[in-house]
Amino acid sequence: MKRYLYLAHRWLGIGLGLFVLLWIVSGVVMLFVGYPKLTPEEHLSRLQPLSADFCIAPGAALAVSKEPRTPLSLRLTRAGGSPRYLLDYGDGPLLAVDARSGKRIEHIGAAEALASARQFAVSEVHLLDRVAEDAWTRNHALARERPLYRVQADDAEGRLLYVSSHTGLVVRDATAHERAWNLLGAWLHWLYPLREVMPKAIWSVALVYGALLAAVLVLLGMLIGLLRWRFAGRYRNGSHSPYPAGAGRVHHVGGMLVGVALLVWLVSGMLSMEPWGLFEKHSTIDAAALRQAPLNTEALDTDLASALARFREAGIEPVELQWQVLGDQPYLLGIDARGETRILPATHSEPAQERLERALLEREVRQAWPEQQLRFEWLEQEDFHYYARSEPSLYSHLPRPLPLLRVRFDDPAATWLHIDPYSGNIIEQLDQRRRAVRWVFKLLHSWDWLPLLQRPLLRDGLLLAFSAGMLVIAVSGVLLGWRRLRGRPRRVKPRAAPDARSSRLARTTSADDSMQR
Repeated sequence: MKRYLYLAHRWLGIGLGLFVLLWIVSGVVMLFVGYPKLTPEEHLSRLQPLSADFCIAPGAALAVSKEPRTPLSLRLTRAGGSPRYLLDYGDGPLLAVDARSGKRIEHIGAAEALASARQFAVSEVHLLDRVAEDAWTRNHALARERPLYRVQADDAEGRLLYVSSHTGLVVRDATAHERAWNLLGAWLHWLYPLREVMPKAIWSVALVYGALLAAVLVLLGMLIGLLRWRFAGRYRNGSHSPYPAGAGRVHHVGGMLVGVALLVWLVSGMLSMEPWGLFEKHSTIDAAALRQAPLNTEALDTDLASALARFREAGIEPVELQWQVLGDQPYLLGIDARGETRILPATHSEPAQERLERALLEREVRQAWPEQQLRFEWLEQEDFHYYARSEPSLYSHLPRPLPLLRVRFDDPAATWLHIDPYSGNIIEQLDQRRRAVRWVFKLLHSWDWLPLLQRPLLRDGLLLAFSAGMLVIAVSGVLLGWRRLRGRPRRVKPRAAPDARSSRLARTTSADDSMQR
């Protein structure tokens, strides 16, 4: 039985050792350089303040769209210096309407994409091509924006900009620094070289089962390490390990020390792909129920000049406006270049407020789900399920305002809603399965534990220390596998000179053979 354990570990190591080594190295890089993304702060900081001059009314933009459905929200922003309305129907691409001409934008051309990129980069730009996705736009967040214009900026950071072919907005930027480090980081960690040559479905399966086999490799190694370790005595070499000094002993002792951490990282990384439908959303709560009233021309009957003036009186200079509905009440959200927000009732002349009143927000939530037993919890500080991340993280761009309303439902999936009182938006919906991701990936794989997140130097130091130990295991394992494949040169023993007795025996044997013949 032991022989089969050794053989399985050996040949799994030969087959997957290099992949494990690359996962460790790329994971360390990702601690400090994140996958390219465009944060809300980057987007808003490039926009100029809005003006009501020559802009059609929001209700007119809705009429121009000629869509039978009612949009969930309407947004006024700029792209390439030109104001435009964006209508969000919840699925599919956003619908764009030129706020000056009042015409629906059916298609974003190359010239308009270049104008938008030029405004963003404040430098000369060059159109490269139009792509569905590439190495820096793989994630699902850009699904509604594809295909994308890829534009190279001649700025100091060598930005690669991606412009939506539906709205004309810059939706992603990737600096030369980010691209270079991500070739050694996320591009390798997520095995994107395989994604380049195989369909996404096959790549996903390869990633999941590759990580699973690597976890089996580590588990077998730990078992063998325990079997070969002499806890009570020592081998002839004076060590608890039977392997002589060198890669063999380093691999054995290192696996005993940090093998568990490597196993946890491999399993949690595999589970981050959410295989076999383990973490699919199970909740039946429809978050759209909070948007009861239709966002029609009556709800959008807003005088832009007056609204902008009221926002300025409240202390912000809006670069974007968003018309939304909370319960049965439409309202207008103003956002400035720093990300500061103010809220205006869309049909009243009340002054702008910093955030929605708690009683109002709770009442609208109860009216949206009258048959549900609800429990409200106002978060004043971060907790285990709600916290902000630093820049390198995949989740650093997600809004995490405080205070926050957490609504707990008494449904079979134990659903939670996180609602932002500064905008009225639902930040996220979590049921039991989605909260499980917090444990198996964000905690076990990324070490998102508040005491460590609040001490970033300690967290980075621990991660680097464990990564260094895993790197030692992986390098020594690859070296041992290479030696096994290369084979050891055989020593040729020198032939000893025959003595007198052997010579006489040889002559006798030769004579006997002659007689037999």
